[in-house]
Amino acid sequence: MDYLSLIKEPIKGEFDNFISLFNSSLKHTDKLQEEIFSRIRNRAGKRMRPMLILLIAKNYGVVNDSTLHAAVGLELLHTASLVHDDVVDESSERRGQASVNALYDNKIAVLIGDYILSTALLHVSLTHNEMIVRYLAELGRTLSNGEILQLNSISNHKISEETYYDVIRQKTAALFEACCGIGAVSAGVSQEKIEMAKTFGQTLGIIFQIRDDIFDYYDSAEIGKPTGNDMAEGKLTLPAIYAVNNFGDEEIMNLAYKVKDRTITSEEIARLVEFTKQNGGIEYAEKCMEELRKKALDYINIEVKEPSLSKSLNAYLDFVIQRNK
Repeated sequence: MDYLSLIKEPIKGEFDNFISLFNSSLKHTDKLQEEIFSRIRNRAGKRMRPMLILLIAKNYGVVNDSTLHAAVGLELLHTASLVHDDVVDESSERRGQASVNALYDNKIAVLIGDYILSTALLHVSLTHNEMIVRYLAELGRTLSNGEILQLNSISNHKISEETYYDVIRQKTAALFEACCGIGAVSAGVSQEKIEMAKTFGQTLGIIFQIRDDIFDYYDSAEIGKPTGNDMAEGKLTLPAIYAVNNFGDEEIMNLAYKVKDRTITSEEIARLVEFTKQNGGIEYAEKCMEELRKKALDYINIEVKEPSLSKSLNAYLDFVIQRNK
């Protein structure tokens, strides 16, 4: 099924306007900077988050200039965070292509990230909406907190779902939550409606991250990372946390600790991945996604009256759950 076409259907014109505004925001007369920005523009993802802003805004009214500038601001903030994350994580690839820091160096990558972040602030200011400005500022702080919390959780030997969810709420779900909140704010609805939209966004974001984490237990060229990559980086995700805590013996628990200590070997990672798959870790994560899916559907069924938008948001939810990369 072509989920992306279904998702875009009710916002075709508005999405085209977003793309035009976003691309124009990342242009520069300096040859080096334009070269980098061109790479960033050309390797753009599916734009799932801006689409969500536009859909929520349209659900509650219309997509206006404030909505578009907010969507560009959020996507630029997200882009800047990815450029900086690649420096922090010492990543050489982003979406299957060489990262900015790998092509140039860390100094240029940090400065490019700063420039993009400043451009995000410029577009947010053009919304002339104090609440949207505040939301984006808080989002930047939350994303940074999430990164720091994740780094701290790696060195912490406590293996818990609570810590896992704390990290993904701040690292991934916060972006989706902000998209829905900002879309609703730009349409001028009540605070009650804004909070409902934000809860829907957070639910979507948690589902998105759980699905992302499941990918790590299967080797796929489409996904673009090897099996156990998260473990190699010191991260234990929901499937492994469940399997280790519920079925692991002392030997398996020691492997989990070695993940956190960054001392685990590739052979040991393969063993822990297989243990997780054989002891219900994947099924448990999928069950958690299904419970969250029901919660997200409640919002769509109650808050979304227009059939085309309901169809679009249902497709969005199905895509987040069923995507293969």
